[in-house]
Amino acid sequence: MKKRFSIFFSMLLVLSMFLAACSGGDEAGKSGEGEGSKESTKPQEMRVNINSEPFSLNPGLANDATSGGVLLQTFEGLTRIDQDGKPQPAMAEEITPSEDLKKYTFKLRDAKWSNGDPVTAQDFEYAWKWALDPANESQYAYQLYYVKGAQAANDPEVKAPLDQVGVKAIDDKTLEVELENPTPYFLELTAFYTYFPVNSKVAQANPKWHTEAGDDYVSNGPFKMTEWSHSDKIVIEKNENYWDAKNVKLEKVEMFMINDPNTELSMFENGELDWAGSPFGTLPTDVLPQLKDQGNLNIKPIAGTYWYKFQTEKPPLNNKNIRKALSYAIDRKAIVENITQGGQIPAMAAVPPSMIKENEKGYFKDNDAAKAKEFLDAGLKELGLKDASELPPIKISYNTSEAHQKIAQAIQDMWKKELGVEVSLDNAEWQVYISKLHEGDFQVGRMGWLGDFNDPINFLELFRDKDGGNNDTKWEHPEFKQLLIDSQKESDPDKRLQMLKDAEKIFVDEMPVAPIYFYTNAWVQNESVKNVVVSGLGDVQLKWAHIE
Repeated sequence: MKKRFSIFFSMLLVLSMFLAACSGGDEAGKSGEGEGSKESTKPQEMRVNINSEPFSLNPGLANDATSGGVLLQTFEGLTRIDQDGKPQPAMAEEITPSEDLKKYTFKLRDAKWSNGDPVTAQDFEYAWKWALDPANESQYAYQLYYVKGAQAANDPEVKAPLDQVGVKAIDDKTLEVELENPTPYFLELTAFYTYFPVNSKVAQANPKWHTEAGDDYVSNGPFKMTEWSHSDKIVIEKNENYWDAKNVKLEKVEMFMINDPNTELSMFENGELDWAGSPFGTLPTDVLPQLKDQGNLNIKPIAGTYWYKFQTEKPPLNNKNIRKALSYAIDRKAIVENITQGGQIPAMAAVPPSMIKENEKGYFKDNDAAKAKEFLDAGLKELGLKDASELPPIKISYNTSEAHQKIAQAIQDMWKKELGVEVSLDNAEWQVYISKLHEGDFQVGRMGWLGDFNDPINFLELFRDKDGGNNDTKWEHPEFKQLLIDSQKESDPDKRLQMLKDAEKIFVDEMPVAPIYFYTNAWVQNESVKNVVVSGLGDVQLKWAHIE
């Protein structure tokens, strides 16, 4: 693994130097050539199901896969991840890193917003600083902390001026970015939606520009949104003003919001959908074995972890041993074999094995009932309780979904059987659910994390700061935090990886989350749909898709 990580580190450094001399026009367009450029007489229209209403379609507020799945089609950053998983110039035509890799100069291409306005460097500066403004409560603002001064600006107690953040529009076509430390994956980050630009003229005139389809919802990606029937359907159409529109084949994509996997599969079988299952929607777990036997099921491992978050400020989950007892008592193998049935891997670690090979085995034994009871006894003693019946009530919360419900019911039974713990269940629709988690209004909450970029720190930095944007657990540990900070300054890839492993060991020992399984994407698709790009991180791009 050390060798693989070192190669990856070196490749990104070489890539960043290579981009200094390259122009993005030809390079980014190559992914659309070949099969994707064939003419077809079929209507270039695609229909998918995204399950639920997106949390937000403002790149600075989005913090979930549903929102990201729309934004990746309608917006574009300085770079875009290509079909081979590599960052390529996108809105930036030329990228020049400094010798120490702490400063990047981006020369923007001649690109337009969907309303015809030019995309400017000021639009990037505005969007990044807007997300960092603590008044805007961006959950993903921490993704920008790699930029110099960003964390201080986002901290409501420090209140550092936004004009001290290391992002500056030199002129309309030149953006200069200064980083806190050399960041080998920075050009991957600039392809992520928190780094997307926003049309500053439109956003300043209408702060609610992102809440409805219409003249004010302007974007700069391959597609533009033309309809948003809330809780029903989103329609995106080809953006004729997109700089690389010649390589975009689809004319229209309908995104339905049907939160029932059985209905989704039925619509696919009836020809009403061209794709059923992840990463857009969800397949019913009961039919996965049958679809696999028929040879229709596509399964792809992705860098993601399904876990249960503990609210560590609320009793009894403020006790480390109680958290560990609950985690050790989960039979993960039974969950992936009998419920999810999509080739998932039981997780006894936080970081996926695609990033840390040893995590295929993990840090503890699955379904270790004996150890779980030891932790329970220790926790009860620390809390001054005689037995599990005296524990405060424990509630598992999850967003409405057949699979999430089945997993919660199974774990409820496991905790009762192995530990004698009484558990209640609570479900809510996605937007209500995620708001409750971010507000700390839960005890045990289901959540998954898909990698935003290919580095272990992405799974650990969520929990670096107690009040961090996505740290719903409210857990913080000084040694864990310092290891992450120090790893950002370490140039030796082997030493840096060991720091991250040491940090994960602390994290698993403290157990602010109970990892359950490592994700796979499972789906069926219309055979005529080609070149939908599903990355190893689990996201999806339709820029190169077409109907054959």
